[in-house]
Amino acid sequence: MRLKFIPIICILLALAAFISCGRKPKTQQVKVNIKAFENPLEKKNKQLTKDEKRAIDSYVIRNGFDMIETGTGVRYMIYEKGKGAAANTKDIVLIDFDIKLLDGTICYSSRTTGAEEFVVDYDNVESGLHEAIKFMHQGDKAIIIIPSHRAFGLAGDQDRIPPLSTVVYNITLLKIIKR
Repeated sequence: MRLKFIPIICILLALAAFISCGRKPKTQQVKVNIKAFENPLEKKNKQLTKDEKRAIDSYVIRNGFDMIETGTGVRYMIYEKGKGAAANTKDIVLIDFDIKLLDGTICYSSRTTGAEEFVVDYDNVESGLHEAIKFMHQGDKAIIIIPSHRAFGLAGDQDRIPPLSTVVYNITLLKIIKR
């Protein structure tokens, strides 16, 4: 007699399991105030940007530079004019350079690594360098100051340039290959 009820019990259990799968679990809606997180981060970012701008201004004044500032905060000063063509998007450029921090620490130099070649606006170099190089002509020598957000950003370069660092290029545009 008991054996007759086992299939019925199994069917009822399977039916109960099937019905319960179709139910949506009761959830509580939790409201998170994103503004509570954004405002402190936004304020901190604005303060870091102001501090960096002051540090760059101080550096420029200390060194007596007469620089042009772009809309993104990149500054450049061509101190020796070349006689060649202007650099444009997609051109291949060859540069000699020294890269240092605002405190004077030299990070990289083409004297040890060799001249660097890259395609303007396409290769993986700092976006601020792509921007500034387009103001130069072949043979120009320039000082370029790139704020952290246009250089190596929050992470630095994971080697010699620390996070959130402004970089200063002393650059010579040796060659432009038009494309």
